[in-house]
Amino acid sequence: ELWYRSCNLGKLAEQNGWAGVVVHGCVRDTAELSACAIGIKALAAHPKRSDKRGLGEKDVEVSFAGITLKPGEWLYADADGIVVSAGKLG
Repeated sequence: ELWYRSCNLGKLAEQNGWAGVVVHGCVRDTAELSACAIGIKALAAHPKRSDKRGLGEKDVEVSFAGITLKPGEWLYADADGIVVSAGKLG
């Protein structure tokens, strides 16, 4: 599955109070994405454009890579990976 967000949409996510985006799929335009003020983690980069279907949900559980993320949980990320916590850390 492909996922694409340009820096313009990265800025929109930042304006909505998001600290970052985790993508269980691919992104494109990685140079633009790395210039965004929010963190963006994805499985890989791919040059193909995504299908824009205008779908989305919020406040739902999401499961992938053997982990279920629940609303209210915290994700912390760096260049080496992502950690999920039930609450805010230190």
